[in-house]
Amino acid sequence: MALSQSCRVLTGKSLLNASSGSCSVLAKHAASSWSNVEMGPPDVILGITEAYKKDSNPKKLNLGVGAYRDDSGKPYILPTVRKAEKIIFESNLDHEYAGITGIPDFCSASAKLAFGDNSHAIGNKLNATVQGISGTGSLRIGANFFSAWYQKSKDFYLPQPTWGNHTPIFKHAGLNTKSYRYYDPATCGFDFKGAMEDISKMPEGSVVVLHACAHNPTGVDPRPEQWKEICQLIKNKKLYPFFDMAYQGFASGDIDKDAFAVRHFIKEGLELSLCQSYAKNMGLYGERAGAFTVVCNSAEEQERVMSQIKIIIRPMYSNPPVHGARLVSTILNNPELRSEWLVDVKGMADRIISMRTKLRDHLSYLGSSRNWQHITDQIGMFCFTGLKPDQVERLTKEYSIYLTKDGRISVAGITSGNVEYLGDAIHEVTK
Repeated sequence: MALSQSCRVLTGKSLLNASSGSCSVLAKHAASSWSNVEMGPPDVILGITEAYKKDSNPKKLNLGVGAYRDDSGKPYILPTVRKAEKIIFESNLDHEYAGITGIPDFCSASAKLAFGDNSHAIGNKLNATVQGISGTGSLRIGANFFSAWYQKSKDFYLPQPTWGNHTPIFKHAGLNTKSYRYYDPATCGFDFKGAMEDISKMPEGSVVVLHACAHNPTGVDPRPEQWKEICQLIKNKKLYPFFDMAYQGFASGDIDKDAFAVRHFIKEGLELSLCQSYAKNMGLYGERAGAFTVVCNSAEEQERVMSQIKIIIRPMYSNPPVHGARLVSTILNNPELRSEWLVDVKGMADRIISMRTKLRDHLSYLGSSRNWQHITDQIGMFCFTGLKPDQVERLTKEYSIYLTKDGRISVAGITSGNVEYLGDAIHEVTK
């Protein structure tokens, strides 16, 4: 077939606009359906990881990724997860669909973990709990539910700063995102006064997003007495608390201590919603196991709420994956495994805490003139170091230490073998 004939077959009448024997001119006139699509900005954390991978420095450090590593810097699989995997394998289970709301045993165990075995919310069947696709998917269920059914306000107030995915999740659901003061750069701690002032000015019915423990990205949490005051203010102002709890047990090593805020709010009679994730406290990052709960005023209301959550989930992803939920359910519903898991999760938390202490102590040993107390005052996987963008740039260029420009580091990336190198570098750029 001649070239001009090929062009005629491919382009029809458009051939008239082309020069003889050439298809290249036609391509210029054929507009793609996606020619209007703009190149989006790269993900910050993924960008850090890519730069880290290309670095040939043997001492390089990746302190950007929020995933637990052992003291050798390797991914860690909990011993209890291994045992649960064996139990599931030997149970010869099938791969049938879960229901829309997920695995029932997983949902009930998640509620008990968050609210406590003897919670009146569970005892009175007030909790509408469904399995979600880790914390992100659970937040999205909640966002869509509030967008459809919460009539008092569409304003969601987020702590400043907050986890980077919070804002797009709520915005994509059609909600308005606003902020309240939370982190104080001057002290690298909690701006309690600023938070209380901002919360006191929120219109009645507004939704307040709260990190239950191990605030991401700062690692700054209110103290129990401050949580009580926040709770009372939210109650008095008739606001709605929306909790995100991604680190229960992983923050302090104590599942009850980390759930203090959520349980106190329920004890005080507040309605609330809760998102949970098992990525961190069971190391199930890729299994995407999470839960979303609405605490209702009555069992009858719970049934209505549950019915509408099902309607939201059905066209979104129909039903959740089963393997991660089976692992969680096996661990939490087996008394022996649950006890062992509590030891596992405390071990992870204790390693993070010890790295904080070693880093602070080494900076003190080096004679740093700065006060690094906030490193150990903060909690959980992340630490807001207080480093400035130019100092962060020097850490990366001169020492191959990779972190976000705001000075946030993942403490999980620190090990006994690199903590002094990190301390030396921080000391040099902050002199």
